[in-house]
Amino acid sequence: MRDLPESLLAILKTLPGKPGVYRYYDKSGKIIYVGKAKNLKKRVSSYFNKEPESGKVRVLVRKIADIQYIVTETELDALLLENNLIKKHQPRYNIMLKDDKTFPWICIKKEPFPRVFPTRNPVQDGSEYFGPYASVKMMKTLLDIIRQLYPLRTCALNLDQKNIEKQKYKVCLEYHLGNCLGPCEGMQTAEDYQTTIEQVRAIIKGNLNEVIDELRKLMMRFSEEMEFEKAQQIKEKMEILERYKSKSTIVNPKISNVDVFSIVSDPDTAYVNFLKVVQGSVVQVHTVEVKKKLDETPEELLQFTIVDLRERFGSTSGEVILPFEIPLPFDVKAIIPQRGDKKQLLELSERNAGYYRMERMKQQQWLDPEKFTNRVLERMKEDLRMNELPVTIECFDNSNFQGSYPVASMVQFVNAKPNKKEYRHFNIKTVEGPNDFASMEEIILRRYGRLLEEKKPLPQLIVVDGGKGQLSSAVKSLKQLNLYGKITIIGIAKKLEELFYPNDPVPLYLDKKSETLRIIQQLRDEAHRFGITHHRKRRQSGTLKSELTSIPGVGEMTAKKLLWKFKSVKKIKKATLDELIPVVGKSSASNVYQYFHEK
Repeated sequence: MRDLPESLLAILKTLPGKPGVYRYYDKSGKIIYVGKAKNLKKRVSSYFNKEPESGKVRVLVRKIADIQYIVTETELDALLLENNLIKKHQPRYNIMLKDDKTFPWICIKKEPFPRVFPTRNPVQDGSEYFGPYASVKMMKTLLDIIRQLYPLRTCALNLDQKNIEKQKYKVCLEYHLGNCLGPCEGMQTAEDYQTTIEQVRAIIKGNLNEVIDELRKLMMRFSEEMEFEKAQQIKEKMEILERYKSKSTIVNPKISNVDVFSIVSDPDTAYVNFLKVVQGSVVQVHTVEVKKKLDETPEELLQFTIVDLRERFGSTSGEVILPFEIPLPFDVKAIIPQRGDKKQLLELSERNAGYYRMERMKQQQWLDPEKFTNRVLERMKEDLRMNELPVTIECFDNSNFQGSYPVASMVQFVNAKPNKKEYRHFNIKTVEGPNDFASMEEIILRRYGRLLEEKKPLPQLIVVDGGKGQLSSAVKSLKQLNLYGKITIIGIAKKLEELFYPNDPVPLYLDKKSETLRIIQQLRDEAHRFGITHHRKRRQSGTLKSELTSIPGVGEMTAKKLLWKFKSVKKIKKATLDELIPVVGKSSASNVYQYFHEK
């Protein structure tokens, strides 16, 4: 991986560990390979981590000039999308191209008393087709469940009303087995049958919770009737459904020739994703980065980018799916979906825009860390209403166990990254009992009193883990040191992630996805982790040594040596005198041995 150009290294380092489809491009910008992955980061990196054994793969890797990827919800979605892209682009190194019959569909036939059956040949006859299903086992399980829950006909008879009235047909074996209610002889009405079909349609579309509940009832009934083999079969089907997290995002072939657009916006940049959908399948994906010049709104940016992308890709789709309403300069049907398959396509587009945004930010951080850091600090300065960049941030947290062993911790971030050599622990000295406010007052006073005394630089931002009470205590110490107003100080409350400022009763709420809040949360969590680790060690040290240090002639250092060697008081009790002497000497060993054995 060392000999790769920086552009490829940046992509490999920022790939997400999500399922999806990756595409390799050569220097001319042509797709030379399309592949699917359960984990994009692991799969794509594997091509470059070691020399491939296959000569063809070595040639492929040498020709890779660019890598692009599409994130999907599940591995099955990646499989379906890979199939569509291979058929569309026919890359040179994809030797096995899948045809239209690769995956099966479930058909609800357009006819009186509709049949429900699998097919690999969807035809435009007005019937409903659901799929394609990458997992044939899952499709068969659904059909099997439907047959158990709902008695549907399987024959191909023409069951129009005239034939039924003429009594042209007789019930077959399926009726006598209870698998059909006999609509051929008029024993089931068309209305009743249609109600069943509506329930079947809902199940196929993914309402599996209802199916699982019905199966559970069926399993219990079989168990009560002592039919354990049938109950076990039902249980296995339930387990398959439980493991199946979601149906494919690509569900309806009737969604044909549609463009999907979404936008993710930052203060200075926006990312617009474009999906080209044909017969319910995504055949093209492209994301563009748009630099803002005059604080344009998302509506203005999306409107401009849609025109550019449709012209660039020569799209003539008569329907577009959008996240919000905007005027468009061409005659198309604009849809803002609220639910259903089109809503899922919009969400897929939004996810890809979001992942592209993350990729660009990580690449910038890796290629130009200084520029990235300055951007982050500028954003924090603006969000937190500061007068200077928060180059150095210190965060405080305190901890105690029912008032015992009170400790506090401080962590320091420099340029929005942990500076662990400046982390500090504090043993509370002046406070008795569980008093977080007084403890916070003490550690702030000690920390910045010492910095002033040693003439060391002060931070630009102080973060206190807690609400108004802890913040007020910290402010009291800053005033005592004549530092109040010279350093920005805020408190963060855990419950709603509220940020409090001194003398301001209204908390500041940052966007839950904002970089500023993420860094403050990281500071808070790191201070808590660092403090808890120290508190646990101190508490364990206090409880373990109490019995040893109560032995006459055994001090703290002797107790430490014994615990270091034997790991626990229990093992020290079992140790012989000869085993104790090399550790602490004859005198102390004799005292310990006699204490435990006389006791």
